[in-house]
Amino acid sequence: MLVSSCAVGPNFAAPAVPEASRYTKEPLAPSTSSAPVKDGQPQHFVNGRDIAGDWWTLYHSPGLNAVVRRAIEGNPNLQSAISAVRVAKEMVYAEQGKFFPTAQTSFTPTRNLTAASLAPVNANGVLFTPNYFDLYTAQVAVSYSLDIWGGERRTVESLMAQEDSQRFLVEVAYITLTSNVVVAAIQEASLRGQIDATNQLIAINSKMLELLRRQFMEGYANRNDVALQEAQLAQTRTTLPPLRKALAQQRNLLAALTGRLPADEPAETFNLASLTLPTELPVSLPSQLVEQRPDVRTATELLHSASAQIGVATANMLPNITLNATGGYQSEALLGLIAAPFNSFWTLGGTAAHTTLDGFSLLHQRRAADALYDQAAWNYRTTVVTAFQNVADALRAIQNDADALKAASEFERASKTSLDLAQQQMASGNANFLYLLQAQINYENAIIARVQAQAARLSDAATLYFALGGGWWNREGPPPEMKLDVVTAQIVPYGARP
Repeated sequence: MLVSSCAVGPNFAAPAVPEASRYTKEPLAPSTSSAPVKDGQPQHFVNGRDIAGDWWTLYHSPGLNAVVRRAIEGNPNLQSAISAVRVAKEMVYAEQGKFFPTAQTSFTPTRNLTAASLAPVNANGVLFTPNYFDLYTAQVAVSYSLDIWGGERRTVESLMAQEDSQRFLVEVAYITLTSNVVVAAIQEASLRGQIDATNQLIAINSKMLELLRRQFMEGYANRNDVALQEAQLAQTRTTLPPLRKALAQQRNLLAALTGRLPADEPAETFNLASLTLPTELPVSLPSQLVEQRPDVRTATELLHSASAQIGVATANMLPNITLNATGGYQSEALLGLIAAPFNSFWTLGGTAAHTTLDGFSLLHQRRAADALYDQAAWNYRTTVVTAFQNVADALRAIQNDADALKAASEFERASKTSLDLAQQQMASGNANFLYLLQAQINYENAIIARVQAQAARLSDAATLYFALGGGWWNREGPPPEMKLDVVTAQIVPYGARP
C-alpha cells in the first residue's frame, strides 16, 4: 500500500506567467532627453538585456563599491536572513526523519516488595520469604507509521517550499540592501551638492549685502534695500542646518547598512562629481520578471507550501496505521539477563486509528487549509502586480526626471544670466533692488533644483535595477555567511572560530 499509494491533496502547479508585452501603456521611448550639465547625457533603454550581478559598479565609484562590499559582509538583516535558511533546511531534515522507523532502547532495574497478603504460600501453609525481589528489564521498542495517504510527504513538501521561499528572501534582502546603499550614497552626494550650492549662494548674497551697505553709506541706496538684502541672506542661511542634519543622518544610515555604529561611519564620502550616470539601461522582458524578482519567487514558494498543507489536512482526516514491535530480556538477576529463550520476550502488533468524532475539527482544519491557499494566491497576485508597478514607475521616473534636469538646467542658465545683469546694474546704481532680489531667489531655486534633478537621475537607475530583480542570478556565488560572537561583537566567516 505504501509503495503503490499516492499523496492526497492537490499537486502544485506553478502560476501562469502574466500575459504582458510591455510595462507601460504606450511603447517605451528608446532614449531619454539630455541636458548640457553633468549627468545630463541621454539614457538608452535596451530591451531584453541581462542585468549584471554587480550593477552598482556602473557608477564607476571605487568608494561606492567598497561600501557595498562591506554592507554585504556585515549587514545584520542580510545575515539574519541567511541564518534563517539554515533553520528551514534543518526543519526539512527533521521532518524527513519520520520516513524511517523510530527505535527506543531502555534498561529498567527495579527492586520490589510483595505485599504479605499477596505473597504465595507453600504446602505447609508457610509464607515464602523473603517478599523482596529484583527485576531487570532490557528492551527495544520499534514503531513505524505507514504514510499511506502521503501526509508526511506533503509535510516535507511544504517545508521544502518554505526553505526555498527563505532562500529567495535572502535575495530580497540582498538586492534591497545593495539598492539602499547605492541610493543612500547618491542622497549623500545630493545633500553635499545642495550644501555647496547654498554656501555659494550665501557668498553671493553676502557680497551683494556688502555692496549695498557701501552704497548706503555713500547715499546711493536706502536702508530698506539693505534690510531686505539682510533678510534674504538670513533666509538663505536658515536652509543650511536642515541640510547638514540630513547629511549627518545619511552618514548614520550608511554606517547602519554596513552593520556599524554611527561613530564608525564609512571613511568614503560621496559627491555628484564622483558618480557616473549609467547610460545603457536594461529592460527585461515582462515574461522574465516573475523569474527575476525574488519577492515573486518567494510568493510562489509560499503558495506551494500552502498547497501541500491541503494534502496534510486531508491526510489527517483518513485512518492512520502504525506498526509496533517490542523485544527484550527480563530477569530477577542482572547476571545472565541476556539468556534466550528463558529470559526473552517480544510483542508484535499494529494500530489502525481513525477519528470518528471530533466536533468537525479536522473538517474545519481542511477548510482552513483551502482558505490559506486562497490567501497565498492573492498575496502572489499582489506581489506580481507590485513588481510590474515598480518597473513601470522606474521607467516613468527615468523619462520624466531627464526632462526635469533639462528644464532645471535651462532655468539655472536663464536665472544666472538674469542675476548677473541685475548685479551689474546694481553696481552701477541703475537697477531696481526688487528686481535684484527676485533674481537672487530665482537663481537659488534653480541651482538647488538642478542638483536635486541630477541626484534623481542617478537614483532612478538604481531603482530600475532593483525593480528588475537586481541581477542576483548573475552573482558569483551566494552572499558570504558570517557568524557573530555576541560576547566579543566579533564577526567572522561562518564555520571559523571567533
